[in-house]
Amino acid sequence: MSLRLALGAAATAALALFAAAPSTSAAADPPESVTADPKGRIATDPPESVTVDPKGRIAADGTITLTGTYRCVGGTGPVFVSSSIAQSDQSVRHGIGGSLAVCDGKKHRWENTGKPYNRVLKAGAAQVEATLMELRPQGGLPLPTFHAAQRQDVTLAKS
Repeated sequence: MSLRLALGAAATAALALFAAAPSTSAAADPPESVTADPKGRIATDPPESVTVDPKGRIAADGTITLTGTYRCVGGTGPVFVSSSIAQSDQSVRHGIGGSLAVCDGKKHRWENTGKPYNRVLKAGAAQVEATLMELRPQGGLPLPTFHAAQRQDVTLAKS
């Protein structure tokens, strides 16, 4: 099995587990860091987040490139930024790559590139979901643990 297929299968399984997981109480959420902007207003930055840039690229051969930022802390297993995209039918999502994340509490850029199997995507409006997911070893098996996720409407532009 190729690495891309293995990551796609892991991400799909992780998303299914994430959707079925009960929500946790606010007491279980990690603390946020508090900062002040230049005008003295207090702002909170979540210690873990993932964003999606509002513009993506589509090449003539159908290859999609998506970008954004992430921040995470304290991974004990490998952490990945995975992304998927949907266009006309929101129930059909196409996995677009995956990149290894560094969980040091700092904001980093991510970029994922992939080519959907059937080339059904085209320039225009789309919806991207990015997930910051860790494969944490538990009982000898790597199980998915989610750090952050975001859905974002994007515009695919020809590159």
